[in-house]
Amino acid sequence: MNDLILFEFNSNSDLSNWQVVNDGVMGGKSKSQFYLNDKGEGLFEGKISLENNGGFCSVRFVCDPISIPDSTFFSIRLKGDGKQYQFRVKSKKNDAQSYVYPFQTSGEWETIKIPVEALYPAFRGQKLTMPNYNGARLEEIAFLIGNNEAESFKLLIGTIEVQ
Repeated sequence: MNDLILFEFNSNSDLSNWQVVNDGVMGGKSKSQFYLNDKGEGLFEGKISLENNGGFCSVRFVCDPISIPDSTFFSIRLKGDGKQYQFRVKSKKNDAQSYVYPFQTSGEWETIKIPVEALYPAFRGQKLTMPNYNGARLEEIAFLIGNNEAESFKLLIGTIEVQ
C-alpha cells in the first residue's frame, strides 16, 4: 500500500472537521483550543484541571470512512512539550470505545510511528477485552492528554499519515 496522508497541516488547512472535546463533558474544568499557528501547523494547547473529577483534553478529526487493513503504522510528524499524549482512532465515530496508543514527546520535531495493531481498545480510560485495532475501518482520529496532573500543554502537528 502506498502512504496515505490523513491530514497535512498548512496555512490553508480547513479545520472544520476538527473538534475539541474536554472533560467539561463530565463536569471538569480543563480548557484547550486547536488552531493553525502562523506557520500553518496544527496547534493543540491548553491547561488540564483536576477539579470536579476532570483531567483531560482532546481534539478529534472525523473523516469519511476509509479502510487501511494493509497499513503497518500511523506516522505522525509532531513537536510536543516532553509530555505523554495518546493517539486514538475509532472505527465508527459513534463507537463508545476508542483504540489507544500512548506516546512520549521529546520537545523536538519528530516522527512518531505507531503500529496499527498496537492500538488497544479502551473506554473512559479502561482497557477493554476486545481485539486490538485491525484497520478495517477508520472514521475518527484524535489526540488526548490526561496524565492525572494539573498541567499546561502544547502539541504541534504537521502531518498524519498511514504507511
